[in-house]
Amino acid sequence: MDIAQANEEFGIPGVLSICAGNGGFPLIRVNNEHAQAEICGYAGQVLSYRPEDEAEDLLFVSEHAYYKPGKAIKGGIPVCWPWFGPDPLGKGRPDHGFVRARPWRLLSTETMVDGATRVRLGCRDDEATRALWPHSFALELDVTVGPSLEVDLVTRNTSEVPVTITQALHTYFKVGDVRRAQVLGLAGHEYIDKVAGADTPDSRVSQSGPINFDGPVNRIYLDSTDRLTIDDASLGRQIQVEREGSRSAVVWNPWIEQSRQMGDFGDDEYLGMVCVETTNAADDAVSIEPGATHRLESRYSIVHD
Repeated sequence: MDIAQANEEFGIPGVLSICAGNGGFPLIRVNNEHAQAEICGYAGQVLSYRPEDEAEDLLFVSEHAYYKPGKAIKGGIPVCWPWFGPDPLGKGRPDHGFVRARPWRLLSTETMVDGATRVRLGCRDDEATRALWPHSFALELDVTVGPSLEVDLVTRNTSEVPVTITQALHTYFKVGDVRRAQVLGLAGHEYIDKVAGADTPDSRVSQSGPINFDGPVNRIYLDSTDRLTIDDASLGRQIQVEREGSRSAVVWNPWIEQSRQMGDFGDDEYLGMVCVETTNAADDAVSIEPGATHRLESRYSIVHD
């Protein structure tokens, strides 16, 4: 993306500009009457969102995150596509698919009637993607920066055969102290405990009450469409997550040992984050017919008691 040309074509004076961010990646900055936000043109990844009346960002990004071509950025809202988790075919392809480590193209920007700002980015197949996944596709990421943050991932199957995908908006939320945080809205739902190991019908667990954090958590919750809430006692706020096009959700915190094993994540950073992900994962895989689309939507809002 040529920065000067992008500003001329897509910049909105006083509201939206494009500059060179970490690693030289194009960074789309939004500052409107509702909120400030940053979106990385590499990976189509929202890195920051802070409403005007908030002291703290909604999102967490590791201080050790990689900003290098071919590497995923640890934090914000990575896009996992066309598979979630390890390579489903066991061929050694990247975890969580390949679009979170590829350049995206800025397609459009606009100011909405209510003063919100919408940014649309796109990613299409090419020779490199077809070597990993032999299908043509057109992805769009619509990011609306307003009183809430809205992120929509739209998959269009441009191939001549049906495709089946799993995917996620792998959102890293900032919390004051995860040991004092809870995730609400999943009580009574079965989950696959990835920390415990193999997934069998007998190994699935039913959630009782809120999710608390006193060790590693990596769970895929099934048949869940309700609004989810992160109750962050340390920062005195709640984060609400509303979803469409999804019947599953993932909750993740690496805790101590895994944090120490990740080169792009600080040893103690697990205390300040939690992932609550809008997904099509596990039993919630999506089949898309030729020419059809699937829209995965998530809306994030901060509320106070």
